[in-house]
Amino acid sequence: MLGQNLLLLLAVLPFLGAILAVTMPVGARNAEVLLAGGVMVAGLLGLAPLAGEVADGGVVARSIEWAPSLGLDMTLRLDGFSWLMLLLVYGIGLMVVIYARYYLSPDDPVPRFYGFLLAFAGAMAGMLMAGNIILMVVFWELTSLFSFLLIGYWHQNGAAREGARTALIVTGAGGLCLLMAMVLLGHAAGSYHLDDVLRAGDRVRAHPWYGWILGLFLIGAFTKSAQFPFHFWLPNAMAAPTPVSAYLHSATMVKAGVFLLVRFSPVLGGTSAWFWVVAGTGMATLLLGAVIATWRNDLKGLLAYSTISHLGLITALAGMGSGGAIVAAIFHIMNHAVFKASLFMAAGIIDHETGTRDMRRLSGLRHSMPRTAALAIVAAAAMAGVPLLNGFLSKEMFFAEAADWHNGTWLDNALPYIATLASVFSVAYSLRFIVSVFFGPPATDLPKEPHEPPTWMRRPVELLVAIVLLVGLWPAAMIGTVLHGGVLAVLGESTPYYSLALWHGFNVALMMSLTALVLGTAVYFVMAPRLSRANEAPGILSRIRGQQIFDRLMLAVTRRWPAQLYRILGSPRLQVQLRLIVLLSLGATAATLWGFAGLVPREWLQSFDATFALLWMAGIACAIGAAVQAKYHRFAALALLGGAGLVTAMTFAWLSAPDLAVTQILVEIMTTVLLLLGLRWLPKRLQEIPGDARLPARRRRAIDLVIASICGAGVAAIAFAVMTVPPGPTIGDWFRRNAYAEGGGTNAVNVILVDFRAFDTLGEITVLGIVALTCYALLRRFRPAPESVALPSQQTFNELPPLNCPREREAEREPTRHDLMMLIPSVIMQWMFPLTVALAMYLFLRGHDLPGGGFAGGVGFAIGLLLQYLATDVRFVESRITILPVRWIGLGLVIAVGTGMGSFLFGYPFMTAHAQYVTLPLIGQVPAATALIFDLGVFATVVGATVLIQIAIAHQSLRSARLRARESADGADAREEREHRQEEQQQQQEGV
Repeated sequence: MLGQNLLLLLAVLPFLGAILAVTMPVGARNAEVLLAGGVMVAGLLGLAPLAGEVADGGVVARSIEWAPSLGLDMTLRLDGFSWLMLLLVYGIGLMVVIYARYYLSPDDPVPRFYGFLLAFAGAMAGMLMAGNIILMVVFWELTSLFSFLLIGYWHQNGAAREGARTALIVTGAGGLCLLMAMVLLGHAAGSYHLDDVLRAGDRVRAHPWYGWILGLFLIGAFTKSAQFPFHFWLPNAMAAPTPVSAYLHSATMVKAGVFLLVRFSPVLGGTSAWFWVVAGTGMATLLLGAVIATWRNDLKGLLAYSTISHLGLITALAGMGSGGAIVAAIFHIMNHAVFKASLFMAAGIIDHETGTRDMRRLSGLRHSMPRTAALAIVAAAAMAGVPLLNGFLSKEMFFAEAADWHNGTWLDNALPYIATLASVFSVAYSLRFIVSVFFGPPATDLPKEPHEPPTWMRRPVELLVAIVLLVGLWPAAMIGTVLHGGVLAVLGESTPYYSLALWHGFNVALMMSLTALVLGTAVYFVMAPRLSRANEAPGILSRIRGQQIFDRLMLAVTRRWPAQLYRILGSPRLQVQLRLIVLLSLGATAATLWGFAGLVPREWLQSFDATFALLWMAGIACAIGAAVQAKYHRFAALALLGGAGLVTAMTFAWLSAPDLAVTQILVEIMTTVLLLLGLRWLPKRLQEIPGDARLPARRRRAIDLVIASICGAGVAAIAFAVMTVPPGPTIGDWFRRNAYAEGGGTNAVNVILVDFRAFDTLGEITVLGIVALTCYALLRRFRPAPESVALPSQQTFNELPPLNCPREREAEREPTRHDLMMLIPSVIMQWMFPLTVALAMYLFLRGHDLPGGGFAGGVGFAIGLLLQYLATDVRFVESRITILPVRWIGLGLVIAVGTGMGSFLFGYPFMTAHAQYVTLPLIGQVPAATALIFDLGVFATVVGATVLIQIAIAHQSLRSARLRARESADGADAREEREHRQEEQQQQQEGV
């Protein structure tokens, strides 16, 4: 049980730390470091007790039911491989936290950085521990999202924004492909649980969908791990702060793709398609990244392409698929993480202390930065595969596997030659890093005087380089147990014998290593003069620019293709676009229902109710009148539209649907007022607005009338057919029968919304909150042109004090007749506010048993606030009432999600509700259900969303009125000034 609780802690703790970090005040740098470092240390401490349980192939798992009927559970699973990866995530994460404390400027928004960093670590931890392949994809996409935020952390930098956008699009698109692959894989394996999938390798490989699964899966993995041709996003991500680069390149993000390849190699591997695509792509990326890295002049650019190259090495090992190749892949994942994190931190120190990362300007830093130079040289030597360092050991394993026999194809025969050639360039760019930066005469034109960094900025590099040395000297003692646990988790009984000894004799792998070291050294010294003057790789390599291809593709997708489609179907007028949408919907519906006999009415109208007919005649008249008046008088059209809505509400009540009737009335009130406030921004219709040049106005109206008639008649026919179905067992019967027994409420409609379909309701209120925030953001920046704003009457300006009049002088204005007329409804609406609040609470509390609920109560409460804005000035309302609608939205969503997650504490699926009767003193038994708490979240979100929109509109109305008043005042002042100047000129002329 302790292990299961630790799994939950490892998954949740980073996200909790991220929430706390972003709420910290700017400037509390030490507190933020202590928080982030504490989370990383807690993660390491949580991993320690689990080491023994997973060391020999054991698995620790905790499962929380989510949707059991679909086989979807929130399962956390830890084995030796994921334990090893989590050790990197939390261990290197701790180093990055300490390093970032001294790298970031006090002017940077440091709380946001640590919040994003912790959330990124949490997303990576969740992906590593996911025991359900769909849950794995969810965390996979979260890593893309938080890496986007981290790469674009310095959002004022255009390169950072562009790099973040590119990374999100590429990895996000790959994540969608991975989602489709996982859905198909779960279907082929018969389960979405990771353990079941890993045991279904033979079944999956024999499935007809194997080709589709493999292709989509590899696109997801290759995009995340920057494999050719998707490698271009990773160098562009170097605009991120160096701590982000160090973390992203070593333990997170890019390692997610190779983790997935190694994890699923027993399921999808072992075929010729796997070998050719995975091994071929890996070797191509290995060679391409090494060659381009040699020609890069930027320190982080060189390290970025070296990461691409080493990721290709790991991918190639996963493609080979043998037991030894998987051992080498896991071993190199660990080694690369350690030396690459130290190298990026060293590059950040150089940039931080010298002011540049350009190797053409850097030289002789071993004199002014001897300790940093020693650390960077050791880490770069490990990257090159120098003996007695950790990189040498895993590269030896890679050479041995590349030289081994796999299938006898030309690619298999070429593997040792490609591996050796790529290693030659690996040695060359590592030597360039060392020689160009630390040797030679001291640089004289650096932006800053180079010196050693603060001690604790260098401590993480020292610790990582110490690990490089210790693993290189005593590999079995240092990481033998950890590596063995990871290999057992992937290969199980197929784990081969392997040795971590330093010396295996003069074998082929050693010969390949020595050849690479010698030739790499020679290549560097031959090319050094040209490298110091070059700006890019020569020949065809300079033309392999994935970023340009990506930019052209994005240009075509976002501009050219939409422009061509717009020229064919588009129009600047909204009405034409709406007509097209309605026609498409009509066509899709007709195609779907064509020939379907289930909607043919079984019983035709048996009785005729004259009252109901008159009611609908009134509704039809209002609808037709609204359509006619829209041309001449918008206010009248809006009033008639409200009349049609009122008839609809009365129809709901007539047909015994009181919940719908209450909701319809409240929504009608809210939308009518919001539309009324928005009418002032529409242009005056003093003349006929010209229609589409291809469609005259009269003909356009006739076509619209025909389309509206067909759609209305079709909807009416479908509704009539559904309502005349003979009595029989329906899903509605089940809800009515179980609403009280399982939901604790007699109002089946509300029980469906907050219990049976609560997850849908959660999604709807989330969308509502997003829409409100979007409307607010758009209206904040909306500045209507003066000619597009309907001129308010003079009385409207009388409601506002002069712009230069202080608030204490507002009472000095002489009250006008209009002020007295406005006072009466203002007082009445203020008196009505407590009654409206009481009505809203009444609707909310009675909703589980009688018509009402959180949505109706929330809209009612918002209407009460809206009346205050209509009755008085915006500033007067906000001086009396503090609303804070954004907090209402956030609080509502937290309550709703918290209520759903509360069921986890009792071992039930998400959103499981509980209902019972409680006894209150002097009152007796009262029905109580957890769904009421969820409904409270709905109430708060609805209030916040609707009030936020109406506040934005109210402020926009005030701004527009001020704008017109200021323009009138400026016009009068300008006219007076002009007349004064003319008078002076006339006097001067007379004097002359």
